[in-house]
Amino acid sequence: MKNRYIILTIGIVFLISCKQPKIKVDDTQQQKTVKKVDIPAFNADSAYYFTEKQVSFGPRVPNTKMHESCANYLISTLKRYCKDVTVQDFQSKAWNGTLLKSKNIIVSFNPETNNRIFFASHWDSRPCADYDPDEKNHNKAILGANDGAAGVGMLMEIARLLSQRPCKTGVDLILFDVEDYGEPRGTANQTEESWCLGSQYWAKNPHKQGYFAKFGILLDMAGAKNAVFAMENTSMYYAPDIMKKVWDVAASLGYSNYFITDKTGGLIDDHMYINKYAKIPCIDIVHYDASTTSHFFPYWHTVKDDMSNIDKTTLTVVGNTLLTVAYGEE
Repeated sequence: MKNRYIILTIGIVFLISCKQPKIKVDDTQQQKTVKKVDIPAFNADSAYYFTEKQVSFGPRVPNTKMHESCANYLISTLKRYCKDVTVQDFQSKAWNGTLLKSKNIIVSFNPETNNRIFFASHWDSRPCADYDPDEKNHNKAILGANDGAAGVGMLMEIARLLSQRPCKTGVDLILFDVEDYGEPRGTANQTEESWCLGSQYWAKNPHKQGYFAKFGILLDMAGAKNAVFAMENTSMYYAPDIMKKVWDVAASLGYSNYFITDKTGGLIDDHMYINKYAKIPCIDIVHYDASTTSHFFPYWHTVKDDMSNIDKTTLTVVGNTLLTVAYGEE
């Protein structure tokens, strides 16, 4: 998936290893503290299709035709589901000085209400497979099926559902660009701010003047088989109440073996800049794997981040959790 908020500390902590749990959905596990919420049926086939369609364009690297074509697809499709679609066209300067044509895409349901939340993911993909085990692949761009496209695919399915069954809560869906264009592995004197350029731009220049949301939820590498989502420390540092809320919702749906309560180190991802600059509490639902060196999805930043890794059960688990959060805020 994405640039994967390079593993740097932010004055919090590094990822810590923990025992990898056995993944199994427990439909009997309920928490009485979470109210029962009636939600529309999340269609995993639809979310999978939206993911696959993005990947079919090829690597969505800024300044490429594939990136432009995918942007046009995302915008035109989302406009079918919502009349309030904002495109932020801006220029980013990459770590190497390259100027990147960039687009954040924001979809706003029920825009007149101040009772708002947002869900986000990034739609670009990494220009280099710098963590591929084969050095010959290090300069190849990745497809980013799980690192970006799966999160966006789930948000597109949520957009489709919100268009059919309106939610009283204001819901914004934010697709960030230029998340994964950070410095390649091995670059000297790396700086954390070479990553997440789209969310940095949006956090400093929101799509609407005076934009407010009660909280936000970021998806990153959220569509692989047997995914595990731990409570990472950047989220816990800035928005512990929101993380507990979302994890409690997941537990009430029987998803505790996906949403585990292990605490892991802080990550540099889009949510960090949203918290830092926009001052909106935002958490990250991000794949955690104690068995890999990176502690990420096994094919993170490799050429194998393709559709073979995307799992419809995981899409359903995450999609249902987000829908329950959204409709539960009514």
